Amino acid sequence: MKLMNRRDPYVREVIWFAVCCRALALVLQVVTRFLGSSTPVLYWFSAHLLQDYEPWLWKEEAATQTEASLSEKFNVGSFCPGSFRKGISGNPIVRLLLNWRISSPVTKCILGYFLSYWLLGLILHCNFLPWT
Repeated sequence: MKLMNRRDPYVREVIWFAVCCRALALVLQVVTRFLGSSTPVLYWFSAHLLQDYEPWLWKEEAATQTEASLSEKFNVGSFCPGSFRKGISGNPIVRLLLNWRISSPVTKCILGYFLSYWLLGLILHCNFLPWT
């Protein structure tokens, strides 16, 4: 018994639909790669929102307060080298992640988006699934 009859009139439509869907998926993947890697508008807009909703992040005192609060909560030097403690004050993303509970909902949404995009991309790419 043959699985597909060559005289079936719908074979062309099914093949045409499959080709169009694949072409659309390919175009969308390439466009999102180009937009994500070559245009910094998404990152500028996210940084602008973070500046508006997290003013404590950009103050110079925030770095020393974060480092002091970390050393009070737990001994950072016990499981990290001494240079890591200095790196916390220089990286605003780490400060945002460490102060997750006091962050605004907008900041949580921005960080959640970027972290989920990164994690989902890591999982799908390692399993040879299409991800941009």
